[in-house]
Amino acid sequence: MSANEQAGGEAAERLVGAAADGEDLAVEAALRPKDLEEFIGQTRVREQLDLVLRAARARGGTADHVLLSGSPGLGKTTLSMIIAAEMGAPIRITSGPAIQHAGDLAAILSSLTEGEVLFLDEIHRMSRPAEEMLYMAMEDFRVDVVVGKGPGATAIPLELPPFTLVGATTRAGLLPPPLRDRFGFTGHMEFYEPPELERVVRRSAGLLGVEVTAEGAAEIAGRSRGTPRIANRLLRRVRDYAQVRSDGIVTRETATRALAVYEVDERGLDRLDRAVLNALLKLFGGGPVGLSTLSVAVGEERETVEEVAEPFLVREGLLARTPRGRVATPAAWHHLGLQPPRSPAGGGQDGLFGG
Repeated sequence: MSANEQAGGEAAERLVGAAADGEDLAVEAALRPKDLEEFIGQTRVREQLDLVLRAARARGGTADHVLLSGSPGLGKTTLSMIIAAEMGAPIRITSGPAIQHAGDLAAILSSLTEGEVLFLDEIHRMSRPAEEMLYMAMEDFRVDVVVGKGPGATAIPLELPPFTLVGATTRAGLLPPPLRDRFGFTGHMEFYEPPELERVVRRSAGLLGVEVTAEGAAEIAGRSRGTPRIANRLLRRVRDYAQVRSDGIVTRETATRALAVYEVDERGLDRLDRAVLNALLKLFGGGPVGLSTLSVAVGEERETVEEVAEPFLVREGLLARTPRGRVATPAAWHHLGLQPPRSPAGGGQDGLFGG
């Protein structure tokens, strides 16, 4: 198992991890919006995509290839299904790691029907031979299938029906420029604002048959780390608590007590996040400290701390990555209710953050 896969597994096990597990996939299928009008958030991407799809329908042709980038759980898969629905076309779903040979991709492409949408998740993890075959398929709707080996090998051109490729990636920087340039539309998915997540929670609650107050929805939204998938997961856990230990209605008080049981605090930090901050503040005085030392202090793998915990802590302004190591910001001290130590003039916390 690679380091990234291991870190991804850790994220999937966390209540506030953005990776999807089996339960998430099953529930998301029922909660997914069916068209752009119903899709919440991502206003700019929705508006741009609506123009692309309307123009394609007016021309009577297939839509341009679409690349969606952004963190897990923001709606890339949902948008791909909406694209197919808006175009009245079937959708084929696969992923980059599943395509390890050019022959795998050729088999998929050759079975597509005209106008079909091919959704390729984690497209940056596709093998290089398959990637190079995809260039010609996207641009000329043709692939060359090599038959035989050595000097006697023959390339047989295979014409493909026009199709729309929707690629999704969490790491757009890993895509080679020739592949990025072949997408007619690129949309970057942003993290959601709390009011948008409140709408997500209220909509999901209605579909799940859960009664939720406005204050309860706001409490869940505020702890969802800007991610609809996490908001839906927290809603389900709060629903369970409300049914077992309360009257079944999700209020602010119920949500607060439920998420305290699951160790998700008011900013969305969980046990791992707080363990990293506690070690950084209490053991190392706020840093700087190296990643390896920090991971040993919290009893986690280096990759887990770097790939799972740190991105959110950095985005929240609680931790900074510096050339000298990881450093806690004044906001981290405040969040944990600790008093930062006084540093010598020109050094430590005061020197880094101008305290």
